[in-house]
Amino acid sequence: MVATQIGVRVVAGDTKVVPRGRGGGLYLVVTGIGLRKRETLDLRQIKVGDALLISGPVGDHGIAVMLARQEFGMRGDVRSDSAPVLDLCRALWPLAGLRFLRDPTRGGIATVANEVARGTGLGLRLQEAAMPLRPTTVSVCEMLGYDPLYLACEGRALAVVAPNQAGEALQRWRDLASGRDASIIGHVEASSVRVTLETALGGERVLDELLDDPLPRIC
Repeated sequence: MVATQIGVRVVAGDTKVVPRGRGGGLYLVVTGIGLRKRETLDLRQIKVGDALLISGPVGDHGIAVMLARQEFGMRGDVRSDSAPVLDLCRALWPLAGLRFLRDPTRGGIATVANEVARGTGLGLRLQEAAMPLRPTTVSVCEMLGYDPLYLACEGRALAVVAPNQAGEALQRWRDLASGRDASIIGHVEASSVRVTLETALGGERVLDELLDDPLPRIC
């Protein structure tokens, strides 16, 4: 049904191998086939001053899966953000200033940001006050001791865009139902290879690379 809604034909697939007795249900794996209409995005295109954008609230999927798997005795309206990101990608694809685009799945925003810093040799500075977070997700994270910036998102896209097109990119996302809560969350800077978060209280903390994903692999 979702493939039909976004205009994608399912023409190929793959199998998934899991240990005996640990499948837990049905696993579907598909392969995307299409035509490339522009040069491939590359970390080497990222420059100092480029803006980082996220298409919507983060951490929802990771928390929703944890609550579903574990017997924490909690109830709430936390729902997974799992959704197609094709419309989000199509919206930014025509922009010449689009440098980098991917989904922050395993390891969340913090992990992708560290991959960008390591791949470019530049620093990234994020603003906590600009980070879209749902209050319910934040509350559960605080109770369980998790950082939503390290939790998986399955229906979000993170983009790095030239500063002169950041505003246009943000508006393109906000014009979509799937991107109405999009935000510019930081920028690339000429500093040491690290990711720094400016906290809402005016302090700073370094977002180190993820050592152990709190959410076991499900795909």
